[in-house]
Amino acid sequence: MKNLLCIFALLSFQYLALAENNDFKTLFDGKTLNGWTPAPGGKWEVKDGAIVGTSPKTERRHGILLTDKQFTDFVVKAKFRVHSGDSGFYFRAKRVKSAVSVNGFQVEVDTTQETGGLYETGGRAWVKKPSPETVKKRAYKSGEWTDLELSAIGRDVVVKINGIISSELKNDRGRIKGYFGLQLHGGQDMHVEFKNIVIREVESPRK
Repeated sequence: MKNLLCIFALLSFQYLALAENNDFKTLFDGKTLNGWTPAPGGKWEVKDGAIVGTSPKTERRHGILLTDKQFTDFVVKAKFRVHSGDSGFYFRAKRVKSAVSVNGFQVEVDTTQETGGLYETGGRAWVKKPSPETVKKRAYKSGEWTDLELSAIGRDVVVKINGIISSELKNDRGRIKGYFGLQLHGGQDMHVEFKNIVIREVESPRK
């Protein structure tokens, strides 16, 4: 009987996990940049199922690859790896005419342990950085594929790196709607990759 209960519990867990994954829709099809539009600066292409961004140090502009669609409340998952330079995963971003091309929040994505922090371009700059305790737990290494999970529901934001909460905001005053964007920082030798980008949109608690 115990064995049957264990099997039933395991199958139930697997079913729930599968159902949760089925709730997610792709933002990147793994083959093309359909649904995304680059701002001037750097180069974006698809290689081996990943979006690859590169830019030389001589490029002063921040190359941003933006979704064509805006989003409000969501959970988004992705994998990334940074070979060199300072990148970012923008969300709820606004297009602007500047060398950066956007204003709004980004999840910091770079070669340092600041990865997973929250930076507001055109606003407060650094809003939240990972704590030393968090850094010890999550085992982030540049150049390796890394799991990112970002939840932005209402004015609450949670960022997870390799399953560990790296930064969190409650009732934040930042933007609540906008584009997703992948960043190539100007003035740096950039090489970054993103893949498996999926999203589950959530009904806003403000409604």
